[in-house]
Amino acid sequence: MEKRTTFSHKLLPYLLLAPQLFVVLVFFYWPAGQAVFQSFLLQDAFGLSTQFVWFENYAALMQDKTYFHAIWVTVVFSSLVTLFSLSIALLLAVQADKSLRGAGIYKTLLIWPYAVAPVVGGVLWLFMFQPSLGLLAGKLRAYGIDWNPYLNDTHAMLLVVMAAVWKQVSYNFLFFLAGLQAIPKSLIEAAAIDGAHPMKRFWSIIFPLLSPTAFYLLTVNVVYVFFDTFGIIHAVTGGGPAGATTTLVYKVYRDGTAGGDLGLSSAQSVILMGVVIALTAIQFRFIEKKVNY
Repeated sequence: MEKRTTFSHKLLPYLLLAPQLFVVLVFFYWPAGQAVFQSFLLQDAFGLSTQFVWFENYAALMQDKTYFHAIWVTVVFSSLVTLFSLSIALLLAVQADKSLRGAGIYKTLLIWPYAVAPVVGGVLWLFMFQPSLGLLAGKLRAYGIDWNPYLNDTHAMLLVVMAAVWKQVSYNFLFFLAGLQAIPKSLIEAAAIDGAHPMKRFWSIIFPLLSPTAFYLLTVNVVYVFFDTFGIIHAVTGGGPAGATTTLVYKVYRDGTAGGDLGLSSAQSVILMGVVIALTAIQFRFIEKKVNY
């Protein structure tokens, strides 16, 4: 006989949900609503008066060349970080899923970077690749590479991509490893008995069964790149040189703090929020069809 839990008190379910609903309301809907409202305002330089200007902040963005440059930088940065963080994590998870000596130590070392704050991770990579004092930067100069992320936009982009990928690989590794361990070994052994080589077994059996995990991580990584990489960029390059690593989220910060234009910054944050929501919806609409549950 199936046992079911019932709530005799009608208010109990609402009381249990209230703390979480309060957190979502205070820390998401309220700031989001305030950003939308502020995007229609124009504030004076001293913050003493505001004026309702309708869509003038959005119109100003459409005429700002630096904003479209930030969009392109975000597209390149997000594509590289998502591609490499997922690929490297999947490769490491496949190797960790094998019977290896010292596998526990290996897995622990791979998980450690996830506990490091983004700013700290960015500073660690900056120490290694600092043009004059960095150990790895010195090695590059020894091979004839004039490494300088402060002046070279390609070098700056490579540095922030490496730092962001290193920070996210651990998170992806955990989920890929859990997904691999949940796949019945009998299916893989049956394919091996039938003569399927390792690559054939991976692409025809393992990866399709791992597709729900991969789809979840794809969605999470897109959100991570758009928002959580702010600390890395701020610590490593500060958006430079000449805006080469200024992503959309960093431009929101720079225009709102250094520029003091809260209305324009709020308009950018609203657009950024809409872009992330749209990308997530597109992923669920089209990519999820190829997921095997």
